[in-house]
Amino acid sequence: MTARQIQLQAFERLLDIMDDLREKCPWDKKQTIQTLRHLTIEETYELGDAILDNNLSEVKKELGDLLLHIVFYAKIGSETNDFDIADVCNEICEKLIHRHPHIYGDVEVKDEEEVKQNWEKLKLKEGKKSVLEGVPGSLPALVKASRIQDKVKGVGFDWEESHQVWDKVQEELGELQVEVKSGNQDTIESEFGDVLFSMINYARFLNVNPEDALERTNKKFIKRFQYLESKANDLGKSLKDMSLAEMDVFWEEAKRL
Repeated sequence: MTARQIQLQAFERLLDIMDDLREKCPWDKKQTIQTLRHLTIEETYELGDAILDNNLSEVKKELGDLLLHIVFYAKIGSETNDFDIADVCNEICEKLIHRHPHIYGDVEVKDEEEVKQNWEKLKLKEGKKSVLEGVPGSLPALVKASRIQDKVKGVGFDWEESHQVWDKVQEELGELQVEVKSGNQDTIESEFGDVLFSMINYARFLNVNPEDALERTNKKFIKRFQYLESKANDLGKSLKDMSLAEMDVFWEEAKRL
């Protein structure tokens, strides 16, 4: 068999198993699109963790979990005669063909940026009233800010140079400090949000994904703090009983490690 035949056979096997589970398993039989939603979100985050850790074995595993969910939704859709897995596949195929006229048509593009700009223009021609309609309202705020900025960039609403964005960051920091001195909690929060938004924008100019960058720092902090806890435990001490100077010794050790 060719590699493609092996892939199709494996996908067919998954579809067959899904049919069996939906028919015979008490838990699978009870599930609906609504009950699966939070589990799908959880699986997506687990895939994200595996990617950040560059654990390809886990990436493979989590992709399988996510693929199962896609097949599960399609199975439920087929039972209500709304859609099935073929409809799902054909829908995305048609979208990809339509939005890649430089591959499947006679449009010429010079680089990746032009591809992204054409993508947004085509979406507007499809009936969307705003380029921001494609940003899910339920996204976490940091991810949403990044996607908003990426979307508006696609139609030319963007800074020209990175130093302009950095100047904006400095401006927003100055405005935040003014509000901190005023003590108005509402305006402090507003200006703090502006600082974060401008920093996320600056990250884009540095080719840094802010979500990934922050999560790397989270993981780094957790690792160092747990080292600190371990060392304190070795000494038979509680962190509450240690001075900051004592804790800092182990913190610096963790950084060197």
